[in-house]
Amino acid sequence: MEYRRLGRSDINVSVICLGTMTWGEQNTEADGHQQMDYALDHGVNFWDTAEMYAVPPRQETSGATETIIGTWLKSRGKRDKIVLASKIAGPDKRFPYIRDGKLAFDRKNIAAAVDASLKRLQTDYIDLYQLHWTERTTNGAARLGYEHKSDETFTPFAETLEALAEQVKAGKIRMIGLSNETAWGAMRWLSESERLGLPRMQSIQNAYSVLNRSFEVGLAEVAIREQCGLLAYSPLGMGILSGKYIGGKAPASARLNQFHQFVRYRGPITESAVAKYVGIARRHGLDPAQMALAYVNSRPFLTANIIGATTMAQLASNIASIDIKLSSEVINEIDAVNKEHTYPCP
Repeated sequence: MEYRRLGRSDINVSVICLGTMTWGEQNTEADGHQQMDYALDHGVNFWDTAEMYAVPPRQETSGATETIIGTWLKSRGKRDKIVLASKIAGPDKRFPYIRDGKLAFDRKNIAAAVDASLKRLQTDYIDLYQLHWTERTTNGAARLGYEHKSDETFTPFAETLEALAEQVKAGKIRMIGLSNETAWGAMRWLSESERLGLPRMQSIQNAYSVLNRSFEVGLAEVAIREQCGLLAYSPLGMGILSGKYIGGKAPASARLNQFHQFVRYRGPITESAVAKYVGIARRHGLDPAQMALAYVNSRPFLTANIIGATTMAQLASNIASIDIKLSSEVINEIDAVNKEHTYPCP
């Protein structure tokens, strides 16, 4: 396994990060425990979760993923072996069941969310606590187009940082980070923390894959120059880059066949791009999923690549991508397809 520094902290995390959002929905508690055992045995020390997981989110499974991690931590006694990341949910009408739907990044919500996560996780502290998405309207989730709302209000960045600093001082969280954020937002968070002498954001968890390289436009420079690296989610485009959906071959149990609301990586243009990426892998004797992950692993602005799996075979293959080093020829071919299909996601 390869390890990289988390921001400017003294924490080193595995380049492969264990994503957990299917636990409690597509995966059982036993599945989650088996995945955590295997990941740790293979050098993966970085795990990412969120208070609103499992996904797709619904009231019946809200918090289930953290609960599964918590039972593993209690039974294994290996809290000191892992770097644990979680997230606080921002405003969203889909979640009236989380803190009565009155979600914000203010002191009251942050304190309540941290305490609830700690209880489910059965731990005294969270290593990296992230703002899951912005309070303000943005296209930070890698959507094209930005709709500005001049009359919109949101918790001042300084107030949020002060509330997070209180949690750090209390020993409940160690580091803080962003998710689904923009370049403007990232720089504002960083400048405010410097101005006020408050904890700084150490990472940015955004979507990134060969299908979605929008992070490179503005955030890549921020990540490198500010040592606030990318935690890449959806590096396989919800599994589509494995090639299993080509020609309708994927089983009914596959995520995109089960949950039709996930449309970001579906459509004829996306399918054309995927077919070309899979073709590159086949020509070079590579597994398509491992090639896609290896490309993400190789990016200079990356801190960690968040993989997710519903089977142990997928997990083993995804973790093994750390050992795949792509040739310049393969990278050039991937870049050529990107020029043809720069943003194929709907």
